Amino acid sequence: MTRTASVDRKTGETDIQLSINLDGDGAGTRKSGIGFLDHMLDLFSKHALINLSVAAVGDLHVDDHHTCEDIGIALGQAMDQALGDRAGIRRYGHFTLPMDECLVTAAVDLGGRYAFEYQAPIAAAKIGTFDTELVEHFWQSFAANSKCNLHVVLHHGRNAHHVAECVFKAVARAVRMAVENDPRSNAIPSTKGVL
Repeated sequence: MTRTASVDRKTGETDIQLSINLDGDGAGTRKSGIGFLDHMLDLFSKHALINLSVAAVGDLHVDDHHTCEDIGIALGQAMDQALGDRAGIRRYGHFTLPMDECLVTAAVDLGGRYAFEYQAPIAAAKIGTFDTELVEHFWQSFAANSKCNLHVVLHHGRNAHHVAECVFKAVARAVRMAVENDPRSNAIPSTKGVL
């Protein structure tokens, strides 16, 4: 069974087409209109081994907020759809990722309930023209719409670009672990029998 999904999200602020394949190799195109976000989505896709294509048109004349938020929402919705009833997945994933002076831990539970804890402050307000507060907001939007628990902790790091990149890579690796098929079980990974 292929684990794919497509989401079309159109609002008064954005128009987004997004597709994923959870059993991919990182292929796809990312065209959000926000250069830094495209870079982060490239990292996520490659490190999660999820094929991801994004085409977005947003109200960038206002700022990057709505486009970034809505791509996070669409990615979360696509993840939820592609997982189906979540039978046979590992469900949990975690990764501690070093990148230069940064160290970030991400942990995820794809258990069908939303919780988000984020302790990865970025000291600089901007990376180029990108508002760094949108890194947290992107992942909050993703977690709420993929119905997962997502915890992100920055242990240390100074460079704003490195911190953001470390967060995206760590989450990608944790998600990669959590969506993997469990070779020991095809069951729904819960004593409740449903997620």
